[in-house]
Amino acid sequence: MAFRAFRQAHVYEKQAVSKDKAKSSIQCLECYDRNVYIGTKDATVQHLILTSSSNGDLSPGQSKTREGRARKLGSSNSVIQLRAVPLFNHLLVLWDRSVTALNMFSLEPVPTLRKIQDVSLFEVCDSSLGTEPAACVEMVTTSSRRKVIRIHAVGVDRWEVVKEVSLLQDPMALAVDGESLCVASSDKYLLCDIQTGSKEELFPHNHSRQHVVVTSVGRGEFLLKGPENLGMFVMKTGICRRPPLQWPQEVLAAGVCFPYVLTLQPQMLSVYSMLDQQCKQTVSIIGAKGLLSTPDGVLVFTEGDIFSLSLVPLEEQIQTLAGHERVEEALSLLEGVQSHRPVDSHKWQELHKAITCLAGFVHFYQEGFSQARDLFIKGDLDPREIICLYPSMQSCLSEDFQSRPHQANKGRDLQVLWQEDRNTFLHYLAFLGDFLRAVRGTEQGLKSSKEVDSALLRLYAELEDTENLQQLVTLPNECSLDWCVPVLEQHDRFFALGSLYESQGMEIDAIKTWVKIADGFQNDPSCSDVYGHIVRTLTQLEDKETVWTFADWALQRNQEAGVQVFVKRPPDGRFETQDVLALLEKYPLALLLYLEFLIRDLNSEEESHHSRLALAYVTQTLQEEEETESNARVTRRKLQQLLWESKFYDNSTVYERVKSTALHPEKAILLGRTGEHSKALQVLVHQEGDLQAAEAYCCRAAQGQDSQARQVLLLTLLQIYLASRDLAGAAVDLLNSHGRDFEVEEVIQLLPESWSVQLVSRFLVGSLRASFHQKQMARLQRALAQAELSTHKVIWMQASKTQIRVDKGLKCRVCQRDLAQPQFAYNLRGELMHTSCISYSAL
Repeated sequence: MAFRAFRQAHVYEKQAVSKDKAKSSIQCLECYDRNVYIGTKDATVQHLILTSSSNGDLSPGQSKTREGRARKLGSSNSVIQLRAVPLFNHLLVLWDRSVTALNMFSLEPVPTLRKIQDVSLFEVCDSSLGTEPAACVEMVTTSSRRKVIRIHAVGVDRWEVVKEVSLLQDPMALAVDGESLCVASSDKYLLCDIQTGSKEELFPHNHSRQHVVVTSVGRGEFLLKGPENLGMFVMKTGICRRPPLQWPQEVLAAGVCFPYVLTLQPQMLSVYSMLDQQCKQTVSIIGAKGLLSTPDGVLVFTEGDIFSLSLVPLEEQIQTLAGHERVEEALSLLEGVQSHRPVDSHKWQELHKAITCLAGFVHFYQEGFSQARDLFIKGDLDPREIICLYPSMQSCLSEDFQSRPHQANKGRDLQVLWQEDRNTFLHYLAFLGDFLRAVRGTEQGLKSSKEVDSALLRLYAELEDTENLQQLVTLPNECSLDWCVPVLEQHDRFFALGSLYESQGMEIDAIKTWVKIADGFQNDPSCSDVYGHIVRTLTQLEDKETVWTFADWALQRNQEAGVQVFVKRPPDGRFETQDVLALLEKYPLALLLYLEFLIRDLNSEEESHHSRLALAYVTQTLQEEEETESNARVTRRKLQQLLWESKFYDNSTVYERVKSTALHPEKAILLGRTGEHSKALQVLVHQEGDLQAAEAYCCRAAQGQDSQARQVLLLTLLQIYLASRDLAGAAVDLLNSHGRDFEVEEVIQLLPESWSVQLVSRFLVGSLRASFHQKQMARLQRALAQAELSTHKVIWMQASKTQIRVDKGLKCRVCQRDLAQPQFAYNLRGELMHTSCISYSAL
């Protein structure tokens, strides 16, 4: 069935003798509720009563009328206008250039209201005058003799002119909306304010009286027939907020029934949408002469007939448009009606959603994916309605889901596309992912979150989208294991399967799955470091039993990485230290690293930890010296640093471990910790043969002590050098490089008598210079101190000779109390204070 905005009904056919037919032809109409009034050419007013239903519905096939009273106003002249004033039961009639008031039902003249003479046009305003709403109404008349507009106050038994507005030309047509008046003169349109009388010219026209159109749209807006047959919408402010309508030729009249404008031609009536300015319907009416707007449509009359065009219910219009797949028009109509007259009913909201989704499906099957996605979201479409269209995704839907029939029919087309055109189908798959990502986590997606997440997982697996797949299964999700596990196994996505188990709180299953990948029982190239991921997971896992279960496996594969399970754990999730140490007994490298963590990171001061770490370093060093010398140097430096810096290890235990080894520097450090510096130096000089290490030992052992300790150690080393003839050169070098650390007298007593002065001249000269420099510096410091003392004495003397006047009321700078005692203090800024307040003042 074709779309129709209005339904036509034949309301009335005037019965007349053929020879009187022209004389009694209809000239004008008025309608209120079920009352229709006809003004004829022979000065007759006829009252008709619609008997279709109690609400005055003018539907076709139901409209019937019965004739009421008729009144003959005179012998000639046509009735020009009829207007009902239901507030007072008045029917105003323009006949013979005068306005007469009749009773709406008896059609008897109202005796208290005299005729208003010399009127060419008139209109009744909707607004009322007076302090009370029902006091009177406004009527606007135009004079047939003067270029003037009069505003009348019309009451139940009187009317009077309250204002006049002069014009430059005679008015040809007018329309009233509230306090605004739009007038068509012979060549232009004007806006007038009824209250202030102000006028504003709009635009010119060249229409005759019969073809000029001025009608009220409502809400301060008018519809005018502009130049070039354009229907112009003008607000009372003089601006246009709607695009114009392109009208046909010879438009006789126009009416507005939102959202449509109806234009009348001699043989046809056209219906235009105010929303998109397009012609929506045409109705053939032979011999049409005029129309009258009613609340639900218009009445159109010919010389002897009256037709009604009643607005088809908007819901029915929208559904008809949708049925013809004119969804954009349906959506535009729905949104336009709601913006003009907001409807909050659940029924209209659901209709809006349905039409919006239908428009989305039209774009969807035309591959307009961006528009389709936005419309589906706006229409709050159940995501399952999209998922079910994809053949491979139907396993992600629960059995109780029932798709809408019209969408299921479309789905068969997509299934054919899946089989015959895979490239195009890939675009549809991309849209599915885009749409599901957009609704996921929103109220729209949460209604079917299990299906949304499961469909996304399957989609990512099929498209081999590793990044999005891993992100989905890693973060919290609602994937169904029954649906998703077979999919991941089918596509060899075992790493993602483990992540899915983990996100579902099944940590043991997750780690078991990853362990199979790491051990080579399952192949999944999507993750290159499965072992590292397992370790990181165990590190953060709160379930300690699961961690303990897989910690041994992690250590067997890699001690250095596996120990991170215990080292990198958050503070509130750490294991008992003794339990960890017991486990690590089988893994020496892991044990060493864990002991380093206890001492360096946790600042453990337990003797057993420090001792075990030192012993572990010794063992590790001895092993690495046999394998790679570079690694041994690193471990040995760590051992020496621990021996120097730690004060918590058992010195004797460690010494027993190293005394039979070639770790001579370490033995020297341990001997030095017991105060046996001479033995330590003997080891470094004679066993290690490293003279630089011996000198460094003296410097390191004396750190944090006075110069005397350094001097004693170096003197001991010198004695060791002098005890061996082969080390005489080393003794001379020691004296020359550390001359300032030796006392000349003690050195001279130790030197062999066979040594010449020239051999130690450099040492002697340096020592004498250093001694002289120290004495000179001491004298200089003493002189500077004496100068500073003299300066203070001068300042004191100058201050003591200064006369200071102490008046009554003079206050202490510090405590702000009066200086009442003869003793007081005086600072360099000239401020006085109590002697007891000196300590509180910054002099």
